[in-house]
Amino acid sequence: MSVSYLPATTDSVAQALEATTPAESISILYRILENPSSSSEALRIKEQAITNLSDLLRQENRAEDLRSLLTQLRPFFSLIPKAKTAKIVRGIIDAVAKIPGTTDLQISLCKEMVQWTRSEKRTFLRQRVEARLAALLMETREYSEALNLLSGLIKEVRRLDDKLLLVDINLLESKLHFSLRNLPKAKAALTSARTAANAIYVPPAQQGTIDLQSGILHAEEKDYKTAYSYFFEAFEAFNALEDPRAIFSLKYMLLCKIMVSQADDVAGVITSKAGLQYVGPDLDAMKAVADAHSKRSLKLFEKALRDFKAQLEEDPIVHRHLSSLYDTLLEQNLCRLIEPYSRVEILHIAELIELPVDHVEKKLSQMILDKKFAGTLDQGAGCLVIFDDPKTDSLYPATLETITNIGKVVDSLYVRSAKIMA
Repeated sequence: MSVSYLPATTDSVAQALEATTPAESISILYRILENPSSSSEALRIKEQAITNLSDLLRQENRAEDLRSLLTQLRPFFSLIPKAKTAKIVRGIIDAVAKIPGTTDLQISLCKEMVQWTRSEKRTFLRQRVEARLAALLMETREYSEALNLLSGLIKEVRRLDDKLLLVDINLLESKLHFSLRNLPKAKAALTSARTAANAIYVPPAQQGTIDLQSGILHAEEKDYKTAYSYFFEAFEAFNALEDPRAIFSLKYMLLCKIMVSQADDVAGVITSKAGLQYVGPDLDAMKAVADAHSKRSLKLFEKALRDFKAQLEEDPIVHRHLSSLYDTLLEQNLCRLIEPYSRVEILHIAELIELPVDHVEKKLSQMILDKKFAGTLDQGAGCLVIFDDPKTDSLYPATLETITNIGKVVDSLYVRSAKIMA
Protein backbone atom coordinates (compact mmCIF):
# COMPACT_ATOMS: atom_id res chain seq x y z
CA MET A 1 0.00 0.00 0.00
CA SER A 2 1.42 3.41 -1.00
CA VAL A 3 2.21 5.97 1.70
CA SER A 4 0.94 8.98 -0.34
CA TYR A 5 -2.81 9.38 -0.57
CA LEU A 6 -4.87 10.52 -3.54
CA PRO A 7 -7.53 13.24 -3.51
CA ALA A 8 -11.04 11.92 -2.88
CA THR A 9 -12.49 12.99 -6.22
CA THR A 10 -14.37 11.38 -9.08
CA ASP A 11 -11.22 11.67 -11.20
CA SER A 12 -9.33 9.45 -8.74
CA VAL A 13 -12.11 6.84 -8.85
CA ALA A 14 -12.12 7.02 -12.65
CA GLN A 15 -8.33 6.54 -12.60
CA ALA A 16 -8.80 3.36 -10.55
CA LEU A 17 -11.41 2.03 -12.98
CA GLU A 18 -9.14 2.75 -15.97
CA ALA A 19 -6.12 0.98 -14.42
CA THR A 20 -4.70 -1.85 -16.53
CA THR A 21 -4.52 -4.45 -13.75
CA PRO A 22 -6.79 -5.24 -10.75
CA ALA A 23 -3.79 -4.86 -8.39
CA GLU A 24 -3.21 -1.30 -9.64
CA SER A 25 -6.93 -0.45 -9.25
CA ILE A 26 -6.91 -1.82 -5.69
CA SER A 27 -3.78 0.23 -4.82
CA ILE A 28 -5.37 3.47 -6.13
CA LEU A 29 -8.63 2.85 -4.20
CA TYR A 30 -6.69 2.20 -0.97
CA ARG A 31 -4.86 5.52 -1.48
CA ILE A 32 -8.20 7.34 -1.92
CA LEU A 33 -9.42 5.88 1.41
CA GLU A 34 -6.24 7.15 3.13
CA ASN A 35 -7.23 10.75 2.32
CA PRO A 36 -7.91 12.49 5.67
CA SER A 37 -10.53 14.84 4.23
CA SER A 38 -13.99 14.54 5.88
CA SER A 39 -16.03 16.89 3.67
CA SER A 40 -19.38 15.61 2.47
CA GLU A 41 -18.09 15.24 -1.10
CA ALA A 42 -14.98 13.36 0.06
CA LEU A 43 -17.11 11.00 2.20
CA ARG A 44 -19.38 10.29 -0.79
CA ILE A 45 -16.37 9.52 -3.02
CA LYS A 46 -14.89 7.26 -0.32
CA GLU A 47 -18.18 5.31 -0.08
CA GLN A 48 -18.02 4.74 -3.84
CA ALA A 49 -14.34 3.72 -3.54
CA ILE A 50 -15.23 1.19 -0.78
CA THR A 51 -17.91 -0.40 -2.99
CA ASN A 52 -15.50 -0.67 -5.93
CA LEU A 53 -12.69 -1.95 -3.71
CA SER A 54 -14.83 -4.68 -2.11
CA ASP A 55 -15.96 -5.82 -5.58
CA LEU A 56 -12.36 -6.01 -6.83
CA LEU A 57 -11.14 -7.88 -3.73
CA ARG A 58 -14.02 -10.34 -4.13
CA GLN A 59 -13.14 -10.92 -7.78
CA GLU A 60 -9.52 -11.56 -6.76
CA ASN A 61 -10.68 -13.94 -3.94
CA ARG A 62 -8.82 -11.86 -1.32
CA ALA A 63 -11.05 -12.65 1.65
CA GLU A 64 -8.46 -11.73 4.32
CA ASP A 65 -8.00 -8.29 2.69
CA LEU A 66 -11.77 -7.74 2.90
CA ARG A 67 -11.65 -8.63 6.58
CA SER A 68 -8.76 -6.18 7.25
CA LEU A 69 -10.60 -3.52 5.19
CA LEU A 70 -13.56 -3.76 7.55
CA THR A 71 -11.24 -3.20 10.53
CA GLN A 72 -9.42 -0.36 8.73
CA LEU A 73 -12.70 1.46 8.01
CA ARG A 74 -13.85 1.71 11.64
CA PRO A 75 -12.66 5.35 12.08
CA PHE A 76 -14.43 6.22 8.82
CA PHE A 77 -17.70 4.74 10.13
CA SER A 78 -17.81 7.36 12.89
CA LEU A 79 -18.00 10.11 10.20
CA ILE A 80 -20.99 8.74 8.25
CA PRO A 81 -24.62 7.97 9.23
CA LYS A 82 -25.33 4.65 10.96
CA ALA A 83 -27.57 3.48 8.11
CA LYS A 84 -24.74 3.91 5.59
CA THR A 85 -22.36 2.12 7.96
CA ALA A 86 -24.77 -0.82 8.14
CA LYS A 87 -25.03 -0.92 4.34
CA ILE A 88 -21.22 -0.93 3.89
CA VAL A 89 -20.60 -3.57 6.61
CA ARG A 90 -23.27 -5.91 5.23
CA GLY A 91 -21.98 -5.34 1.70
CA ILE A 92 -18.43 -6.37 2.68
CA ILE A 93 -19.70 -9.43 4.60
CA ASP A 94 -21.75 -10.39 1.50
CA ALA A 95 -18.62 -9.97 -0.65
CA VAL A 96 -16.69 -12.37 1.63
CA ALA A 97 -19.61 -14.85 1.44
CA LYS A 98 -19.31 -14.95 -2.37
CA ILE A 99 -15.73 -16.24 -2.10
CA PRO A 100 -15.81 -20.06 -1.85
CA GLY A 101 -14.44 -21.83 1.24
CA THR A 102 -14.68 -18.83 3.57
CA THR A 103 -17.32 -20.05 6.04
CA ASP A 104 -14.94 -20.07 9.05
CA LEU A 105 -13.64 -16.62 8.09
CA GLN A 106 -17.20 -15.30 7.85
CA ILE A 107 -18.00 -16.65 11.34
CA SER A 108 -14.94 -15.00 12.92
CA LEU A 109 -15.64 -11.77 10.97
CA CYS A 110 -19.27 -11.69 12.18
CA LYS A 111 -18.14 -12.31 15.78
CA GLU A 112 -15.66 -9.41 15.52
CA MET A 113 -18.35 -7.12 14.13
CA VAL A 114 -20.81 -8.13 16.88
CA GLN A 115 -18.23 -7.12 19.52
CA TRP A 116 -17.55 -3.83 17.73
CA THR A 117 -21.27 -3.01 17.32
CA ARG A 118 -21.84 -3.72 21.03
CA SER A 119 -19.04 -1.35 22.05
CA GLU A 120 -20.33 1.30 19.60
CA LYS A 121 -23.98 0.69 20.65
CA ARG A 122 -25.12 0.11 17.06
CA THR A 123 -28.13 -2.09 17.86
CA PHE A 124 -29.68 -2.12 14.37
CA LEU A 125 -26.49 -3.38 12.73
CA ARG A 126 -25.64 -5.81 15.55
CA GLN A 127 -28.99 -7.60 15.29
CA ARG A 128 -28.54 -8.16 11.55
CA VAL A 129 -24.95 -9.36 11.92
CA GLU A 130 -26.06 -11.73 14.72
CA ALA A 131 -28.81 -13.13 12.46
CA ARG A 132 -26.16 -13.69 9.76
CA LEU A 133 -23.88 -15.35 12.32
CA ALA A 134 -26.69 -17.70 13.43
CA ALA A 135 -27.25 -18.74 9.78
CA LEU A 136 -23.52 -19.46 9.37
CA LEU A 137 -23.43 -21.49 12.60
CA MET A 138 -26.38 -23.53 11.34
CA GLU A 139 -24.51 -24.23 8.08
CA THR A 140 -21.54 -25.54 10.08
CA ARG A 141 -23.90 -27.68 12.26
CA GLU A 142 -23.20 -25.66 15.42
CA TYR A 143 -26.87 -26.00 16.29
CA SER A 144 -26.76 -25.36 20.05
CA GLU A 145 -24.74 -22.14 19.67
CA ALA A 146 -27.02 -20.93 16.87
CA LEU A 147 -30.13 -21.70 18.93
CA ASN A 148 -28.80 -19.82 21.98
CA LEU A 149 -27.98 -16.82 19.79
CA LEU A 150 -31.43 -16.82 18.15
CA SER A 151 -33.30 -17.19 21.47
CA GLY A 152 -31.91 -13.92 22.82
CA LEU A 153 -32.21 -12.17 19.47
CA ILE A 154 -35.91 -13.04 19.02
CA LYS A 155 -36.83 -11.57 22.42
CA GLU A 156 -34.89 -8.39 21.66
CA VAL A 157 -36.35 -7.90 18.17
CA ARG A 158 -39.91 -8.56 19.41
CA ARG A 159 -39.50 -5.73 21.93
CA LEU A 160 -38.36 -3.39 19.15
CA ASP A 161 -41.16 -4.67 16.85
CA ASP A 162 -38.87 -4.86 13.80
CA LYS A 163 -41.20 -7.03 11.68
CA LEU A 164 -38.91 -7.53 8.68
CA LEU A 165 -35.99 -8.74 10.78
CA LEU A 166 -38.42 -10.83 12.86
CA VAL A 167 -39.53 -12.65 9.68
CA ASP A 168 -35.87 -13.43 8.87
CA ILE A 169 -35.12 -14.68 12.38
CA ASN A 170 -38.28 -16.81 12.67
CA LEU A 171 -37.54 -18.38 9.29
CA LEU A 172 -34.01 -19.14 10.43
CA GLU A 173 -35.34 -20.63 13.67
CA SER A 174 -37.75 -22.84 11.68
CA LYS A 175 -34.87 -24.14 9.51
CA LEU A 176 -32.76 -24.74 12.62
CA HIS A 177 -35.48 -26.78 14.39
CA PHE A 178 -36.11 -28.70 11.17
CA SER A 179 -32.39 -29.58 11.02
CA LEU A 180 -32.70 -30.84 14.62
CA ARG A 181 -35.77 -32.93 13.56
CA ASN A 182 -38.03 -30.97 15.90
CA LEU A 183 -41.02 -30.61 13.58
CA PRO A 184 -43.54 -29.02 16.02
CA LYS A 185 -41.15 -26.18 16.89
CA ALA A 186 -40.19 -25.74 13.22
CA LYS A 187 -43.89 -25.31 12.35
CA ALA A 188 -44.47 -22.92 15.27
CA ALA A 189 -41.53 -20.73 14.17
CA LEU A 190 -42.80 -20.71 10.57
CA THR A 191 -46.28 -19.68 11.77
CA SER A 192 -44.65 -16.78 13.68
CA ALA A 193 -42.79 -15.78 10.50
CA ARG A 194 -46.05 -15.81 8.49
CA THR A 195 -47.85 -13.77 11.18
CA ALA A 196 -45.10 -11.11 11.12
CA ALA A 197 -45.03 -11.17 7.30
CA ASN A 198 -48.80 -10.54 7.08
CA ALA A 199 -48.38 -7.23 8.95
CA ILE A 200 -45.86 -5.73 6.48
CA TYR A 201 -44.80 -5.73 2.84
CA VAL A 202 -42.47 -8.67 2.34
CA PRO A 203 -40.07 -8.66 -0.66
CA PRO A 204 -40.83 -11.41 -3.23
CA ALA A 205 -37.57 -13.25 -2.43
CA GLN A 206 -38.51 -13.40 1.25
CA GLN A 207 -42.04 -14.59 0.43
CA GLY A 208 -40.52 -17.28 -1.79
CA THR A 209 -38.32 -18.42 1.11
CA ILE A 210 -41.39 -18.67 3.40
CA ASP A 211 -43.25 -20.74 0.77
CA LEU A 212 -40.22 -22.99 0.24
CA GLN A 213 -39.94 -23.71 3.97
CA SER A 214 -43.72 -24.32 4.17
CA GLY A 215 -43.43 -26.86 1.36
CA ILE A 216 -40.54 -28.64 3.06
CA LEU A 217 -42.49 -28.97 6.34
CA HIS A 218 -45.65 -30.22 4.61
CA ALA A 219 -43.61 -32.75 2.64
CA GLU A 220 -42.11 -33.97 5.92
CA GLU A 221 -45.67 -34.65 7.13
CA LYS A 222 -46.37 -36.63 3.90
CA ASP A 223 -48.84 -33.98 2.74
CA TYR A 224 -47.31 -33.88 -0.72
CA LYS A 225 -50.20 -32.17 -2.52
CA THR A 226 -50.09 -29.13 -0.25
CA ALA A 227 -46.28 -29.18 -0.37
CA TYR A 228 -46.41 -29.13 -4.19
CA SER A 229 -48.57 -25.98 -4.18
CA TYR A 230 -46.11 -24.21 -1.85
CA PHE A 231 -43.10 -25.29 -3.93
CA PHE A 232 -44.91 -24.00 -7.03
CA GLU A 233 -45.46 -20.58 -5.39
CA ALA A 234 -41.79 -20.47 -4.34
CA PHE A 235 -40.68 -21.46 -7.85
CA GLU A 236 -42.73 -18.69 -9.46
CA ALA A 237 -41.24 -16.09 -7.08
CA PHE A 238 -37.63 -17.24 -7.54
CA ASN A 239 -38.05 -17.72 -11.30
CA ALA A 240 -39.28 -14.12 -11.72
CA LEU A 241 -36.25 -12.87 -9.75
CA GLU A 242 -33.85 -15.27 -11.54
CA ASP A 243 -32.87 -16.53 -8.09
CA PRO A 244 -30.72 -19.72 -8.13
CA ARG A 245 -33.09 -21.27 -5.55
CA ALA A 246 -35.69 -21.68 -8.34
CA ILE A 247 -34.03 -24.95 -9.39
CA PHE A 248 -34.44 -26.38 -5.86
CA SER A 249 -38.13 -25.42 -5.79
CA LEU A 250 -38.63 -27.11 -9.17
CA LYS A 251 -36.75 -30.21 -8.01
CA TYR A 252 -38.94 -30.48 -4.89
CA MET A 253 -42.07 -30.04 -7.07
CA LEU A 254 -40.99 -33.05 -9.12
CA LEU A 255 -40.23 -34.98 -5.92
CA CYS A 256 -43.82 -34.39 -4.72
CA LYS A 257 -45.17 -35.67 -8.05
CA ILE A 258 -43.12 -38.86 -7.66
CA MET A 259 -44.14 -39.37 -4.02
CA VAL A 260 -47.89 -39.24 -4.87
CA SER A 261 -47.35 -41.82 -7.66
CA GLN A 262 -47.74 -39.26 -10.45
CA ALA A 263 -44.28 -39.92 -11.89
CA ASP A 264 -45.70 -39.73 -15.44
CA ASP A 265 -46.30 -35.98 -14.93
CA VAL A 266 -42.60 -35.32 -14.29
CA ALA A 267 -41.64 -35.29 -17.99
CA GLY A 268 -44.46 -32.79 -18.68
CA VAL A 269 -43.26 -30.38 -15.98
CA ILE A 270 -39.64 -30.59 -17.21
CA THR A 271 -40.61 -29.91 -20.85
CA SER A 272 -42.85 -26.95 -19.91
CA LYS A 273 -41.73 -23.41 -20.78
CA ALA A 274 -40.55 -22.70 -17.23
CA GLY A 275 -38.92 -26.12 -16.80
CA LEU A 276 -36.82 -25.91 -19.98
CA GLN A 277 -34.88 -22.95 -18.51
CA TYR A 278 -33.47 -25.21 -15.79
CA VAL A 279 -32.63 -28.35 -17.76
CA GLY A 280 -29.50 -29.89 -16.22
CA PRO A 281 -28.24 -32.56 -13.80
CA ASP A 282 -30.86 -31.75 -11.10
CA LEU A 283 -33.83 -32.29 -13.41
CA ASP A 284 -32.14 -35.27 -15.11
CA ALA A 285 -31.79 -36.87 -11.65
CA MET A 286 -35.49 -36.45 -10.88
CA LYS A 287 -36.45 -37.75 -14.35
CA ALA A 288 -34.32 -40.89 -13.77
CA VAL A 289 -36.05 -41.49 -10.41
CA ALA A 290 -39.47 -40.94 -12.01
CA ASP A 291 -38.67 -43.48 -14.75
CA ALA A 292 -37.52 -46.04 -12.14
CA HIS A 293 -40.69 -45.47 -10.10
CA SER A 294 -42.95 -45.82 -13.17
CA LYS A 295 -41.30 -49.14 -14.09
CA ARG A 296 -41.22 -50.28 -10.43
CA SER A 297 -37.55 -51.10 -11.03
CA LEU A 298 -35.25 -51.13 -8.02
CA LYS A 299 -32.25 -51.67 -10.30
CA LEU A 300 -33.01 -48.43 -12.21
CA PHE A 301 -33.68 -46.69 -8.88
CA GLU A 302 -30.27 -47.65 -7.50
CA LYS A 303 -28.63 -46.71 -10.81
CA ALA A 304 -30.20 -43.24 -10.56
CA LEU A 305 -28.91 -42.87 -6.98
CA ARG A 306 -25.39 -43.82 -8.13
CA ASP A 307 -25.36 -41.70 -11.29
CA PHE A 308 -26.79 -38.59 -9.61
CA LYS A 309 -25.32 -38.88 -6.12
CA ALA A 310 -24.62 -35.15 -5.78
CA GLN A 311 -28.17 -34.18 -6.79
CA LEU A 312 -30.03 -36.89 -4.81
CA GLU A 313 -28.07 -38.19 -1.82
CA GLU A 314 -26.27 -34.94 -0.94
CA ASP A 315 -29.54 -32.99 -0.84
CA PRO A 316 -30.87 -33.94 2.64
CA ILE A 317 -34.52 -33.22 1.80
CA VAL A 318 -34.58 -35.25 -1.42
CA HIS A 319 -32.50 -38.03 0.17
CA ARG A 320 -34.89 -38.42 3.12
CA HIS A 321 -37.98 -38.81 0.92
CA LEU A 322 -36.27 -41.03 -1.65
CA SER A 323 -35.10 -43.36 1.14
CA SER A 324 -38.74 -43.75 2.21
CA LEU A 325 -39.80 -44.28 -1.42
CA TYR A 326 -37.06 -46.88 -1.97
CA ASP A 327 -38.15 -48.84 1.12
CA THR A 328 -41.79 -48.80 0.00
CA LEU A 329 -40.85 -49.89 -3.53
CA LEU A 330 -38.62 -52.67 -2.20
CA GLU A 331 -41.36 -53.97 0.13
CA GLN A 332 -43.96 -53.97 -2.65
CA ASN A 333 -41.63 -55.87 -4.99
CA LEU A 334 -40.69 -58.43 -2.33
CA CYS A 335 -44.33 -59.05 -1.34
CA ARG A 336 -45.24 -59.58 -5.00
CA LEU A 337 -42.35 -62.06 -5.51
CA ILE A 338 -42.93 -64.19 -2.39
CA GLU A 339 -46.74 -64.33 -2.77
CA PRO A 340 -46.86 -67.66 -4.74
CA TYR A 341 -44.49 -69.48 -2.36
CA SER A 342 -44.74 -71.20 1.02
CA ARG A 343 -40.96 -71.87 1.09
CA VAL A 344 -38.41 -70.20 -1.21
CA GLU A 345 -34.65 -69.72 -1.33
CA ILE A 346 -33.49 -66.20 -0.46
CA LEU A 347 -30.90 -66.48 -3.26
CA HIS A 348 -33.71 -67.03 -5.78
CA ILE A 349 -35.58 -63.91 -4.57
CA ALA A 350 -32.33 -61.89 -4.73
CA GLU A 351 -31.78 -63.04 -8.33
CA LEU A 352 -35.33 -62.12 -9.32
CA ILE A 353 -35.13 -58.67 -7.74
CA GLU A 354 -31.46 -58.17 -8.87
CA LEU A 355 -30.16 -57.13 -5.45
CA PRO A 356 -27.43 -58.54 -3.14
CA VAL A 357 -28.51 -61.53 -0.99
CA ASP A 358 -27.53 -59.94 2.35
CA HIS A 359 -29.52 -56.79 1.47
CA VAL A 360 -32.63 -58.85 0.62
CA GLU A 361 -32.24 -61.03 3.75
CA LYS A 362 -31.96 -57.96 5.99
CA LYS A 363 -35.08 -56.39 4.42
CA LEU A 364 -37.11 -59.61 4.73
CA SER A 365 -36.24 -59.94 8.43
CA GLN A 366 -37.27 -56.30 8.95
CA MET A 367 -40.60 -56.91 7.16
CA ILE A 368 -41.29 -59.99 9.32
CA LEU A 369 -40.63 -57.98 12.50
CA ASP A 370 -42.87 -55.18 11.20
CA LYS A 371 -45.57 -57.84 10.55
CA LYS A 372 -45.79 -57.00 6.84
CA PHE A 373 -46.24 -60.76 6.33
CA ALA A 374 -46.17 -63.91 8.51
CA GLY A 375 -43.03 -65.95 8.10
CA THR A 376 -39.55 -66.84 9.35
CA LEU A 377 -36.02 -67.02 7.95
CA ASP A 378 -34.36 -70.46 7.95
CA GLN A 379 -30.77 -69.18 7.78
CA GLY A 380 -29.29 -72.69 7.95
CA ALA A 381 -31.00 -73.68 4.71
CA GLY A 382 -30.94 -70.13 3.32
CA CYS A 383 -34.72 -70.16 2.87
CA LEU A 384 -37.70 -67.99 3.66
CA VAL A 385 -40.68 -69.88 5.11
CA ILE A 386 -44.01 -68.11 4.59
CA PHE A 387 -46.94 -68.96 6.86
CA ASP A 388 -50.58 -68.85 5.84
CA ASP A 389 -52.41 -65.87 7.24
CA PRO A 390 -53.90 -67.09 10.53
CA LYS A 391 -57.70 -67.11 10.29
CA THR A 392 -59.27 -65.41 13.25
CA ASP A 393 -61.83 -67.57 15.01
CA SER A 394 -65.07 -65.62 15.35
CA LEU A 395 -66.19 -67.81 18.33
CA TYR A 396 -64.09 -65.97 20.97
CA PRO A 397 -65.15 -62.40 20.08
CA ALA A 398 -68.80 -63.51 19.92
CA THR A 399 -68.52 -65.19 23.35
CA LEU A 400 -66.98 -62.06 24.87
CA GLU A 401 -69.76 -59.91 23.39
CA THR A 402 -72.42 -62.28 24.83
CA ILE A 403 -70.85 -62.19 28.31
CA THR A 404 -70.69 -58.36 28.15
CA ASN A 405 -74.39 -58.14 27.20
CA ILE A 406 -75.38 -60.59 30.00
CA GLY A 407 -73.46 -58.43 32.45
CA LYS A 408 -75.42 -55.35 31.33
CA VAL A 409 -78.74 -57.23 31.76
CA VAL A 410 -77.81 -58.42 35.28
CA ASP A 411 -76.81 -54.85 36.27
CA SER A 412 -80.10 -53.50 34.93
CA LEU A 413 -82.14 -56.15 36.82
CA TYR A 414 -80.25 -55.36 40.01
CA VAL A 415 -81.07 -51.65 39.72
CA ARG A 416 -84.76 -52.43 39.13
CA SER A 417 -84.97 -54.86 42.09
CA ALA A 418 -83.27 -52.30 44.32
CA LYS A 419 -85.99 -49.75 43.40
CA ILE A 420 -88.79 -52.28 44.09
CA MET A 421 -87.32 -53.20 47.48
CA ALA A 422 -87.06 -49.56 48.38
